[in-house]
Amino acid sequence: MGRFIYDTIGNSVELEDRTLAHLRIVFMNKLRRAEPFMFDVDLNDGTGRRSFWIHPSIPMQIHFNGTRSPRINRYWIDELMKSASGPNGLTIMPEPPEEEPPAEG
Repeated sequence: MGRFIYDTIGNSVELEDRTLAHLRIVFMNKLRRAEPFMFDVDLNDGTGRRSFWIHPSIPMQIHFNGTRSPRINRYWIDELMKSASGPNGLTIMPEPPEEEPPAEG
């Protein structure tokens, strides 16, 4: 489990490293385009949800617990980007399957 840390007062939430790796790409792309957005996440301890307004003026850190970078599923990135651009903001959805390689023959 890694940690998403937001702002200077230590607001944070624990998330799987694989999920964090995909969120990092979404955050980076949205903020590079100067597109702030809402990020809603369920808290792992069952105490509810937390919403973060993701904006380039607010410090952010992503702390990975593991040392290896996970393989990126571009279909999940696409779905997360659509969510971040939608009216309800970014929510973490289940990872879709990756495209099957073409059959030889």
